[in-house]
Amino acid sequence: MTSPPAHSPSAPSPPGTRVSGNTDAGVLPGPRHLPRTALTALPPVVWGTTYVVTTELLPPGHPLFAGLLRALPAGLIALALTRTLPRGAWWWKAAVLGVLNIGLFFPLLFTAAERLPGGVAATLGAAQPLVVAVLAVVVLREGLSAWRLGWGVAGVAGVGLVVIGPSAAFDAVGVVAGLASAATMALGVTLTKRWGRPAGVGATAFAGWQLTAGGLFLAPVTFLAEGAPPAVGPGAVLGYLWLGLVGGLLAYVLWFRGIGALPVGSVAVLVLLSPLVAAVLGAVLLGQTFGPVQLAGFGLSLAAIVAAQLPAPGGFARRRRVPGSGDVTSPASRPGR
Repeated sequence: MTSPPAHSPSAPSPPGTRVSGNTDAGVLPGPRHLPRTALTALPPVVWGTTYVVTTELLPPGHPLFAGLLRALPAGLIALALTRTLPRGAWWWKAAVLGVLNIGLFFPLLFTAAERLPGGVAATLGAAQPLVVAVLAVVVLREGLSAWRLGWGVAGVAGVGLVVIGPSAAFDAVGVVAGLASAATMALGVTLTKRWGRPAGVGATAFAGWQLTAGGLFLAPVTFLAEGAPPAVGPGAVLGYLWLGLVGGLLAYVLWFRGIGALPVGSVAVLVLLSPLVAAVLGAVLLGQTFGPVQLAGFGLSLAAIVAAQLPAPGGFARRRRVPGSGDVTSPASRPGR
């Protein structure tokens, strides 16, 4: 499903024109976009299951191998289904996006998870919406949204209250890796919005390009860092299938569709759902408990997620030119509010 060009919804796109990304920047989140927002929220919800799947089903000590199986097979399946390869500049653009969104993101994320308590790593990862808010100014030329920036800070604080315990410890390398993972994915999300995708290329093919590129980048890193693959039993097979087909192929197709159709700041805040889902699964499946502080943090994070999908109160709108189009947005359509 591709989004119509912003310059003329009824006019056909010339060859090579991108059909999503900044061309959709004028879309304002709101009730009529609720179905798209709900679909875009599904990937972070699915990614929130990664912790329990990894700890309960997969062999220990091979997180990069899990990331590799999450990316490369899903990417190859998408390419086989769509039979669509990049053309021209999209060879290097797809490679850059795949490395940022997947290839670099996974090793940095797993490094942070190994060197830090899970709550600290999750909180650092939750800083991604703040990075996106800044990158939107530089890369997308949007006005800085005090509304979404403020709710992004509130969301990070809420996640911290949910997942950071009193015995949390900090490791310098782990902290750097956690912040770098948030920055890497934030840049990948922002560039995905900036470049859009070529006309005639669906979200499945687009996701396949990136999953394949990220998986090919991960392959040598995985075998250099972890050596031979682990022995895989029936439970591990189910875990890898879940991570690859649902957490990889399906999730990234929905994710990239959402990035193309919704304001990037609204999409970025949805990643806060991942640590919240992980915390709920820990309580339901692993017997972990929520105290008053955790419940308050949970409520604050949910409020931040919902508020970031809504237009800011009056007084924030300005007319601005959408990069890459000849149109000037009206105050009601300004996405950075």
